[in-house]
Amino acid sequence: MSLTRTEWRAREDAHHERADALTAEHRARAGRREKHPVWDFLFTYYNYKPAQLRRWHPGADVELEEAEERLSWRWYSPGALPRSATPSPALFRSEKPELAALVERMLRRTASRPGQFGCFGLHEWAMVYRADERRHAAPLRLGRAGTDEVVESHDLRCTHFDAFRFFTPDAVPLNRTSLSRDEQPLFEQPGCLHAGMDLYKWALKLGPLVPGELLLDAFELARDIRLLDMKAAPYDLSAWDVAPVRIETAEGKAEYVRQQRVFAERGGALRTRLIDAWLGSPVAAPAVI
Repeated sequence: MSLTRTEWRAREDAHHERADALTAEHRARAGRREKHPVWDFLFTYYNYKPAQLRRWHPGADVELEEAEERLSWRWYSPGALPRSATPSPALFRSEKPELAALVERMLRRTASRPGQFGCFGLHEWAMVYRADERRHAAPLRLGRAGTDEVVESHDLRCTHFDAFRFFTPDAVPLNRTSLSRDEQPLFEQPGCLHAGMDLYKWALKLGPLVPGELLLDAFELARDIRLLDMKAAPYDLSAWDVAPVRIETAEGKAEYVRQQRVFAERGGALRTRLIDAWLGSPVAAPAVI
């Protein structure tokens, strides 16, 4: 597939406009040195700047005509036409073989598994269990004792290492499974909110091999999931107009699972698109049960 300069510049301009709209509030807060307990996560934990989100790429093996300026960009190679440039999966694999293998393993293995929906977002509660310090500058909705009681009265079923690694020492042995970085691909599953948010991370790591439109779709999914993640957390976020999903109640659990299933479906579709865009081999959507 090839795009004329007029075609790809039009897509690039549309991407800039959409990315700027998605990051406008964050950039305004940053200009005021104002912190936000929900949305800063998308730019601090993932550590990608709005400028990186703004950069448009066509995706793997898409030839950009009259794009010689991109031949100096990372993982671009000359196309079949004079002065053209094409994002090259081969260059990516040759420069980053371990990363390429990890991303493919994470995407394919997660896509192959059914979703699990019994965690109720308790990872955020486990991160403050029996601890004096909190991860966010917000009070606990149920207080210290009430928060600890919720953790102790539930079965912790976290499957995502990058959430588990922030558990307090007292919470670690309460989790159903002891997780590690090396074994992360063995436990990642599509029902996990953080596995859905991480699609944004994998898309950015693949750089020009992912179409810009798909990158922004992954960012939007991460943004939407992040809101549920914090609504279900133990914090009182009323000062930021965030109403809680009270997962300590039966009604709250049902609402959390309802939204979790929707995100699992959205994440499954995006995961398939990422694999197809990069490797040209779509995978069947996993059963969501």
